[in-house]
Amino acid sequence: MKIIADSAIPFLRGILEPWAEVEYLPGTQIAPDRVRDADALIVRTRTRCDERLLGSSRVRLVATATIGFDHIDRAWCAAHGIEVATAAGCNARGVLQWVAAALEYLSRTQGWHPSERTLGIVGVGHVGSLVREYAGRWGFRTICCDPPREERERCGFVPVGEVARAADIVTFHTPLDATTRHLADAALLASMKPGAVVLNSSRGPVVDNRALLHSGLDYCLDVWEGEPSPDPQLLAGARLATPHIAGYSEQGKAMATAMAVAAVARRFDLPLAGWYPAGAALPTPRPIGWDELRATLRAAYDIEAESRRLKASPGDFERLRDNYGYRREYF
Repeated sequence: MKIIADSAIPFLRGILEPWAEVEYLPGTQIAPDRVRDADALIVRTRTRCDERLLGSSRVRLVATATIGFDHIDRAWCAAHGIEVATAAGCNARGVLQWVAAALEYLSRTQGWHPSERTLGIVGVGHVGSLVREYAGRWGFRTICCDPPREERERCGFVPVGEVARAADIVTFHTPLDATTRHLADAALLASMKPGAVVLNSSRGPVVDNRALLHSGLDYCLDVWEGEPSPDPQLLAGARLATPHIAGYSEQGKAMATAMAVAAVARRFDLPLAGWYPAGAALPTPRPIGWDELRATLRAAYDIEAESRRLKASPGDFERLRDNYGYRREYF
């Protein structure tokens, strides 16, 4: 059996080699001629998995060590008998930490308390549900939008336009598909309150970056259209700018790799059920109040330093991302 794996996926080397030939490649170099004789791929978002890549291959499984799947043509894969496995939920607490850091920074620099702000949450899945839970504990009023969940569950969620008009801060946590591309377009952004802030840690094209640049709104972005070369003006104007690392916690990365390994083990009947990287920190979820968050978060995660690094060297977006020192979740 042969597996092609993205060389930037941590904790993976040596795990599958007892049962397979494993070739590690940079994600952008995983090409048709390299995957032709592979049985499985383990990828990140940098590898577009579609007919062009897979059409002449024998690949039967694509496991992505990411929560997103917009880099995979799932319909084509399904039609050609190729299983797709994601790491949905693996980094939810890592992204929660990024959102918490952005909110703490805004509170400190703008001089408000959460009880004085309404937080709009667009997308209430793995990440958005955590943001909603913790934001409520911190004192924010929350207003939520998630049309698929509302249709299924009647949760009391509202349309995105209502969130935009009511919220002081809007944070996006949706997958990227035809319904969410440019969900935050010029019209939606124009409907937001003066002084409102946009947070996006989902996928870059969920927010129309050009419209955001000209909206007059404040914004904190971890994801960008045109990655790894975001608009220089947009990057310079961000209150906080990070290189698509919101979910890059040690626990989140370990769990993503563990979920990819589990998918391979399940598909090819390998004895790796329950594997988790030796030495990697285990998830330690716990409640945390606003006062404790303010007192401890900057020592655990200096989002301002990350933003300064990216702004000082925009051309290093990919390097900063690929060489990121995974932070540890502590709530």
